[in-house]
Amino acid sequence: MSEPRPPAVQHDHKTDVPAAERFAARTAGMTASEIRALFAVASRPEVVSLAGGMPNLAALPLDALSAEVADLVAREGQTALQYGSAQGIPLLREQICEVMAEEGIRADPDDVVVTVGSQMALDLVTRIMCDPGDVVLAEGPSYVGALGSFAAYQARVVHVAMDEHGLIPDVLRHTLRTLAAEDIVPKFLYTIPNFHNPAGVTLSVERRAEVLEICASHGVAVVEDNPYGLLGFSGVRYPALRSMDRDVIYLGSFSKTFASGLRVGWALVPPAVRDRLVLAAESATLCPPSFNQMLVSRYLAGHDWRAQIKTFTEAYRERRDAMLAALETYLPEGCSWNVPDGGFYVWLTVPEGVDTKAMLPRAVTARVAYASGTGFYADGLGSRQLRLSYCYPPPERITEGVRRLARVLEAELDVVRTFGSSARPALRPGPQAPSPHTP
Repeated sequence: MSEPRPPAVQHDHKTDVPAAERFAARTAGMTASEIRALFAVASRPEVVSLAGGMPNLAALPLDALSAEVADLVAREGQTALQYGSAQGIPLLREQICEVMAEEGIRADPDDVVVTVGSQMALDLVTRIMCDPGDVVLAEGPSYVGALGSFAAYQARVVHVAMDEHGLIPDVLRHTLRTLAAEDIVPKFLYTIPNFHNPAGVTLSVERRAEVLEICASHGVAVVEDNPYGLLGFSGVRYPALRSMDRDVIYLGSFSKTFASGLRVGWALVPPAVRDRLVLAAESATLCPPSFNQMLVSRYLAGHDWRAQIKTFTEAYRERRDAMLAALETYLPEGCSWNVPDGGFYVWLTVPEGVDTKAMLPRAVTARVAYASGTGFYADGLGSRQLRLSYCYPPPERITEGVRRLARVLEAELDVVRTFGSSARPALRPGPQAPSPHTP
């Protein structure tokens, strides 16, 4: 005779908690990137996308890399396909120190933590340093992925203005004094000093020491995000902030100088931060992929990576020049833009009355895409700005994309001249979650 079954649990559906109420409060600040929402349309071959910051990998020696992959599996597969250290393989950490030496950084491999892209490093730094309600300083505008991480941990972003020479020290000083009057000490300043994403500007050498001094005097840490530092067009290597102050938390990546799909980045941190960062990394991923790290390590050891970076840089300079020439030729009066000395981006300001977020769907209809400026501010600003990326399309496509954008802008200006402003939907202020297409 079988055992009697226990009575079925009766659910009172009237008391079930709605799914939305099961989420943590910190998820309320997570919103989808407008570029992600439009990517299915913008990625059609007939659309010229000047939106995403995807590196151009055409210059990579793919035949040599494929042979390297096969040899890695054949010779070291048992290690490469196994779990590894949460801090990263020692040899790669030593090689990362050689890469950072190009910008004047002298580092100990023990202070390097390898991560799944520098985005993970930024997320982990925010996790271990910020409680809900803490203040983080960031340039205005700032990288959309950083704003998404700050929002995820419920930190409040206070923007610090920039000009053509980067972050403005006097504004930073005034902002810190204003916050101090409210008994607020920001947890850190997040800055992209070289070839800024999205603004394309570079922090002048003269300002670097001043920014560090201001932060030190107010007890504010500095987080330096530097994925583009080796991609300068003039041959000038700007000294990393970390080379001037060993307490700076430095974030680096191979996404822009080798291969973004491998997702290998790192954080160089003071010893006092390292142990907590490794613990946070263990809880997030257990360990970064050993295979990817070993492939990057082999690439650095067996290939002329400096020459490869030079090849990338020459290609990006050619694309930058094509974009600047097209902007000068086609854009209507009243538009202004910066001249980047490296990196991937031009930051464009449009005439008064034009809303770049409202205009974006009409631009995609005209077969051109860009990133509107509102996604790069935590407070809903940026409606007159947009980011143009020149890194991926070939020069002739860039020229055609700008020509299409100019036509859309002319149509918007006709509306402004007739009605006083272009049609504007209600903006949803706040940071947006990063997308693979808005690095």
